[in-house]
Amino acid sequence: MIRVLCLVGGLMGAAGLSQFPEFSQQYLQRLAGQVDELTRQVVEFDQTALADGMGREEMLQAMAETPLVASQEPMWRRTFARHARLSENLMILREASAMKRLMMPHRMADTATVQAVWSDFTPAMPLSVAGAASTGTGFLGGWAIFAALLGALTLPFRKKAASTAQQRRKPPSMKSDPPLTRPTLVADNQGQRPRLVSVQR
Repeated sequence: MIRVLCLVGGLMGAAGLSQFPEFSQQYLQRLAGQVDELTRQVVEFDQTALADGMGREEMLQAMAETPLVASQEPMWRRTFARHARLSENLMILREASAMKRLMMPHRMADTATVQAVWSDFTPAMPLSVAGAASTGTGFLGGWAIFAALLGALTLPFRKKAASTAQQRRKPPSMKSDPPLTRPTLVADNQGQRPRLVSVQR
């Protein structure tokens, strides 16, 4: 029964991870669009700051000190940080092969981009080498995860069964014989010949 459940886990893992190459490709396309839009916003901000004779940081500081636009200062800082992070991820993912992307799930962790890809994602047959590798990795991973979970769940029952089996195999206790007494010689009254008294227990 455990092997059947592990097989089910392996098949589930294979089915899920086999879609990773196609998902990563669509994620890469969406990520490029996100970076393009963020780049446009960052360039416009820098051009506005430059027109006022300020740099980016000076512009942000001036916004923080102006009550009318002070609420926009943290929003722009988040925009700049997201632009830098996604631009780095896009550059690394573009240079990586489909096989290497299997080892880079942390580079595809932008929540907004993942949700956008998932909403339009259509599963595809894993016909590439990366798809076959993903399928095999998913099968082994699913099997291992299910085996570990089932092993942890059944551990108390296996310990109890082993203890019961050990008690059944325990040999019965044997009563020890009483100590033997050494035989003694006694004299016969008639012929004064000694005779051997029987051994007593």
